[in-house]
Amino acid sequence: MPSALEYTQSMVAFDSVSSKSNVEVTNQIEDWLKQLGCEVERVDYIDANGVSKSNILGKIGSGEGGLAYFGHSDVVPATTWVFDEHGPFEPTIKDGKLFGRGTTDMKGSVACFLAAMESVKNKQLTAPVYFCCTADEEVGMRGAEQVVKNSSMYREMVAGQARAIIGEPTMLDVVHGHKGGCSIVVTSKGRAAHSSTKEGINANWKMIPFLAEMRALNDELESDSKWQNEEFTPPTMTMNIGINDHTGAINITPPQSICTIYYRRMPGIDAEPIFERIQNAAESNGLEFEARFRANPFYIDPKAEYVQECLELAENKTPRTVSYGTDGAWYYELERAVVMGPGNIAQAHTHDEFLDLKEFDRGTDIYTRMIHRWCL
Repeated sequence: MPSALEYTQSMVAFDSVSSKSNVEVTNQIEDWLKQLGCEVERVDYIDANGVSKSNILGKIGSGEGGLAYFGHSDVVPATTWVFDEHGPFEPTIKDGKLFGRGTTDMKGSVACFLAAMESVKNKQLTAPVYFCCTADEEVGMRGAEQVVKNSSMYREMVAGQARAIIGEPTMLDVVHGHKGGCSIVVTSKGRAAHSSTKEGINANWKMIPFLAEMRALNDELESDSKWQNEEFTPPTMTMNIGINDHTGAINITPPQSICTIYYRRMPGIDAEPIFERIQNAAESNGLEFEARFRANPFYIDPKAEYVQECLELAENKTPRTVSYGTDGAWYYELERAVVMGPGNIAQAHTHDEFLDLKEFDRGTDIYTRMIHRWCL
């Protein structure tokens, strides 16, 4: 069987940008799982753009509990890739690093767990080892949603309360919490016309009072401690707003004005009033309101036994939180879960994405210890 490095090189060679199909790379992962002796389950679907997507789950062993790994096979676009000598889907080793789109986020992590699973191939297990790799994590976690709603193997994990690893890049630190998210689009409608006439209706005018309310809300979120959680850095919901009327010329009366809003929900804080305030502000100003995406925050008590055991196996001292989100937002039914994977999140989505070669050995070693602790 391949090493973690070789698994990664093979997966990176597949262009599985989220706007495209990930079926080919999923087929490859399925072949590997079968070679490892896994029972497999596919959860296929067609996305909103008519593109075929696929999630793959695998299991070695039987019984309840055990350990479940969660990753994703889609990657972000690489249109600004910096290297001329090799492309983003041509995995290249240089200066002790493997370069390529998805090396850190997160095909390298997936590869480490596959390599770790090899250590128990053909062995008698005391509890099952589960593997799950989804599509569309980068564009709304739609693959994880499909798994939660349609996978019998996932239902089995929940029924047995398997311990879970979400393998996103944390430098193999144990992460016990991350923020969720909420994406909203508010639209003002007008009427286009030549700006020398009075025939048009400028959509921006109706948007301005709404923006003033959003500024006031943002200031409140940044200053009022009831909306903050000091376990996170920064401790706020980091509300972000974009505005665009998509008018291509200065002499056209803008027929639309579009405001995008994103804020990061945090554990322990009821963010529903924020959602309602934005919706009420939009509707009271005669604007269209659309909630595009809502993701739960993820949290487990840092003093929980599972967290402490993970710290021991990873030879870490203190768990931490992160401000980004993961598919873990969907896996809330699994009560024992951490985010933990090789690589640095600072390298994710970059124009020169890489994973240090040392991370392959570290990741494989730590994941192997975890499998042996709870399944062998």
